[in-house]
Amino acid sequence: MKRIGIIGVGEIGRAIVMGLRHGGDESPEVFLSPRGARAASELSEHYEGVQVCADNQEVVDRSELVIIAVRRQDRHDALAGVRVDDDKIVVNVMAGVGNDDLRQTLATDAPLARAIPLPTIRERRSVTVVYPSHPEVDSLFERLGGVLPVADEDAFNVCSALTGTLTTHYWYLATITSWAADHGIASEDADRYVRSLFQGVGRSLSDETRALHQLAADHETPNGNNERIRTTWFDPANSEALTSALDALLAELT
Repeated sequence: MKRIGIIGVGEIGRAIVMGLRHGGDESPEVFLSPRGARAASELSEHYEGVQVCADNQEVVDRSELVIIAVRRQDRHDALAGVRVDDDKIVVNVMAGVGNDDLRQTLATDAPLARAIPLPTIRERRSVTVVYPSHPEVDSLFERLGGVLPVADEDAFNVCSALTGTLTTHYWYLATITSWAADHGIASEDADRYVRSLFQGVGRSLSDETRALHQLAADHETPNGNNERIRTTWFDPANSEALTSALDALLAELT
């Protein structure tokens, strides 16, 4: 793809642009919608080959592949009157909006694919789930850190629900950092130490030869500290509560 358009320049739209320009290698032209005007203007000023269009129709007209990245509740307003010719490729990154819904909104027969890019795509460090697989869409996200095509929209929605756990992880880290501060550790020292602990855990995830349960076991000793917290805090009731919350989110997404 030599020309990519992005309608909706929020966190994900910004991350895609930064990922495309990461490393300074040859990149496609990028056309941005005026939605998210401040972010779009900053990106166009910072990166060569990134332009802000007058409206969303211009984004579509000048692009080969168009990424729809507006908020779900804003889609009808953002896409009202926008015409998408059948020779375009449309990538839907709106959470909870299926391709049938988007196709009806756009009234187009253009190929549509859903995708779940994450903010770390800006550094080409996250795998993007895609459905259905499409050569050009897969190639784009492979370049941006990796692509994981899934078999059907049910599988896609499960992966979408998983992304809802990200800030819970950060909140967990913030909670244990606050606990340490409450017990006399300087806040900045507690923050630095917790970050260091879990950056190490993050690096261990790159070892795909070990299952996640095995990684946990490898960090435990029988009757040790890690086993104690896991079995007393992350008990069956806690696990069931998490499962129920994910089930409820998945029901909304489908």
